[in-house]
Amino acid sequence: MSESSSERELPVLSPAPLRTGDVVRLVSPASPPTQEGVSHATEILQSWGLRVQLARNVFSRCPRLDYLAGTDEERLADFNEALCDPDVRAIIATRGGKGAYRIADKIDFAAARADPKFVVGFSEITILHLALWQQCRLMGVHGAIAAEDATFDASATNEALRLALMSRGPHILNSNSGEATSALTTMGKARGRLIGGNLDMVATSSGWTLPSLRGAILLLEAVNMGLGQVDRQLTMLAKSGRVAELAGVAIGQFSEFATGNTVLDVLRDHLSRWNIPVLGGLPLGHGPNPRSAIVGAIASLDADAATLMLEVHSQPPDDRRRAS
Repeated sequence: MSESSSERELPVLSPAPLRTGDVVRLVSPASPPTQEGVSHATEILQSWGLRVQLARNVFSRCPRLDYLAGTDEERLADFNEALCDPDVRAIIATRGGKGAYRIADKIDFAAARADPKFVVGFSEITILHLALWQQCRLMGVHGAIAAEDATFDASATNEALRLALMSRGPHILNSNSGEATSALTTMGKARGRLIGGNLDMVATSSGWTLPSLRGAILLLEAVNMGLGQVDRQLTMLAKSGRVAELAGVAIGQFSEFATGNTVLDVLRDHLSRWNIPVLGGLPLGHGPNPRSAIVGAIASLDADAATLMLEVHSQPPDDRRRAS
């Protein structure tokens, strides 16, 4: 499947790194966060010298579906208002959960193109990254601030996000032999744009907001899914012809899966047929000590050296941030 001409013609947009005094806005495009979680995130961001704003519906709940942080209209309005506000230099999702897929096609893509800024989040937020890449070629950050009660080294996770937002890189991710998916690593090298994130959202986007994967490095991570669901989603990608376009696959954390036939068996069964370099064991996802990755960046995957290097070359048309 070839890349559409409109997608080929779009310039890649790399938001300017954040600097001290910049405004970031916390939004809830999916499920509602806790007060404690938002307070913790605010404290971390302020410690980096950033100014934090909360979207008006950040704590809202939809009266019909209380797993959503407000109605679709409220969540979309918050996200688009942040895209349109020239003072806001990054949009940070308070959490994933459910519901971002309900608004991904209604993002104000013109505003995103006119004033590129980082969108930060992973898991459910993957579908917003995919839509923004498809329509705008806008880079984003697959990552989040670690929860206050994290059982791992939260400082390392948060520092990785700070570097992703406030430096231009390159950023190097090392495969961790302690991650179960490290056993999926093959041999070889590949280079291409890093596209993807949460497997469930990659599959959900197929057919409507999944961008071209021609020459891409596909990033996949997942949590707490049935093995049959993983099998179905990988089969969907293969049957769509998208796998044939790929240059390589980067596998993050596949967390909270049942025992018995393992998720590694399912992944290995599919990946072995794709005949492209695979690098597993990357600390990206819902597991311990997660890091951040810039999706849309040029990725150099080296399965032999067990590294993934991300380079941010493209510049935005201009820096729209206003003086404080």
